[in-house]
Amino acid sequence: MVTTSTTTSRRFVVRGTSSSSSGRTLGMTHRRPVGRSQVFCRAQAGPGGENSGRRGQPTARKAVSVEESFGAYAGDVMEDSALMMNKTDMQKTVLGVILGGGAGTRLYPLTKKRAKPAVPLGANYRLIDIPVSNCINSGINKMYCLTQFNSASLNRHMSQAYNSIVGGGPAGRGGFVEVLAAQQSPTNPEWFQGTADAVRQYLWLFQAAERDGIENYLILSGDHLYRMDYSDFVEKHVQSGADITVSALPCDEKRASAFGLMKIEDTGRIFEFSEKPEGDALRQMRVDTTVLGLDEQRAEEMPYIASMGIYVFKTSAMIELLTKHFPEANDFGSEVIPGANSIGMKIQAFLFDGYWEDIGTIEAFYKSNLALCESGDKLKFSFYDHEFPIYTMSRFLPPSKMIDCEIESSVIGDGCVIRHGSKVKNSVVGLRSLIGSNCVIEDALIMGSDYYETMEECELLPGCMPIGLGNGTVVKKCIIDKNARIGHNCQIINKDNVQEAMCEEEGYIIKDGIVVIIKDSIIPDGTII
Repeated sequence: MVTTSTTTSRRFVVRGTSSSSSGRTLGMTHRRPVGRSQVFCRAQAGPGGENSGRRGQPTARKAVSVEESFGAYAGDVMEDSALMMNKTDMQKTVLGVILGGGAGTRLYPLTKKRAKPAVPLGANYRLIDIPVSNCINSGINKMYCLTQFNSASLNRHMSQAYNSIVGGGPAGRGGFVEVLAAQQSPTNPEWFQGTADAVRQYLWLFQAAERDGIENYLILSGDHLYRMDYSDFVEKHVQSGADITVSALPCDEKRASAFGLMKIEDTGRIFEFSEKPEGDALRQMRVDTTVLGLDEQRAEEMPYIASMGIYVFKTSAMIELLTKHFPEANDFGSEVIPGANSIGMKIQAFLFDGYWEDIGTIEAFYKSNLALCESGDKLKFSFYDHEFPIYTMSRFLPPSKMIDCEIESSVIGDGCVIRHGSKVKNSVVGLRSLIGSNCVIEDALIMGSDYYETMEECELLPGCMPIGLGNGTVVKKCIIDKNARIGHNCQIINKDNVQEAMCEEEGYIIKDGIVVIIKDSIIPDGTII
């Protein structure tokens, strides 16, 4: 993926160049690795003698003795061993359960032909890549994703993207990433009724993992954008002796009413819950967030803690709650966890003080994608982090080709072709996108295509309209789903400023003022939306 911008005019004029899909080091911070090679550097003399510097020049820094080097090396080894032990513990004792959600009505029509976790994100990725990558980077290598709608593409992606990594890569051997689709059985004749019910229906499978040493279930959501080391989360859960630990986001009064809020004691134990309170009920949910680690100034600015929908459960607590105490409860956030509090179970809060966004609606999804085009302090989430990478399926695509066009503050995915005279500004252009000549793309999310199309395949369609954007087309403030065929000289600009419209037969809908072109749609030449 290539991000194109400059520090002056923030415009990148491209003339007959190709972007390399291997440019993952852009904007990364490289740190010197800790280990034996670093010790050798300490102990070796320079080319010009014991106290030589670079190119044999003298330096005031004395050479480090072999004894000091060995001591430093031993300390490094101890640190690395502790880290490895922590990773090993996570692999053996934690099972990740990613909740894929229901029909995805809030993200419709992006979920019309795919499960919500399979929705494309950030030009090269899918939503499911976020929680799975967080797990892998945290040392968790056993994961299930629960879903019940349109799971074919999700199955394909997950089977091809991660198993080589969790089986023998950085997360260690013996891992897996699998999709569990809803199914009917003699004991469970219904489909998933909610988050808790989904886990309950597969509890028999999760319990089998207990025999292999699983002690905690990490419950995650498949439609959040954030980067988090779950090992800290699980470690705090274990140290506190809690039955359940809830990841909490500090927030101000303006945002607080949109979340489920919690009140805590001085020890961080949660004793009260309130779902999206307003007015006096909201103000009664104020807490001292310094208890969880915020400094006094930020605690004053953010006196509320909201549930992120991320939980760690003791296996024994999960089984008791879902089978004994609340066998009919369907939802974790509104039923099971408040119920656990009412029967005296210990529920702790864990502060997450970083970027986190719920991208479960069209508007939030659109804004979060375009925010990836920002740079500097405005960039809240970046895929360019080599120490905590976001994994996805290897597609072996060629680099993108941009021919005599203008690209400004945009993200371009792999395998794209943008032809001469086109202008792309503040937009995300996804995999295999084909942009014709003299197009204008502004504040747009183009998801690209699942495949390249030959002329023979195109000729099978009436009018032979190829996948992508035709010449002279203008798109602004819109989402174009995969494999869409947009004709020449079209204008997708929401010219009448419509906020809501259902025009599926014409190939699009409008939500929150954002035009969404449905997957596989055909928009004829000269169409104005």
